[in-house]
Amino acid sequence: MLLPAKKEVARHLRRYRMWERMMLASPADHAARDHFEDSGYTLCVLMGKRCAREAVAAAERYLQEQAGQRRQSKAARRGPPSGRPSAAGR
Repeated sequence: MLLPAKKEVARHLRRYRMWERMMLASPADHAARDHFEDSGYTLCVLMGKRCAREAVAAAERYLQEQAGQRRQSKAARRGPPSGRPSAAGR
């Protein structure tokens, strides 16, 4: 499956959260509600989900997985902490 760019997912998730706050602060504001629903739809399309709640959860998981993979690759490049022999050197 083709996955969206991490930066795009993060940008649209921030946008969704911003409009969510705006809509909750002013429930009678139809423009805020329209923008909120549009941002939810965009996340649905990006994440391949049918409802905004699922799309938000999938986006958050995707971003956490990407961050975890980045931390693991940095740790692998760094090697063992100084003063300790590596497992390969034993």
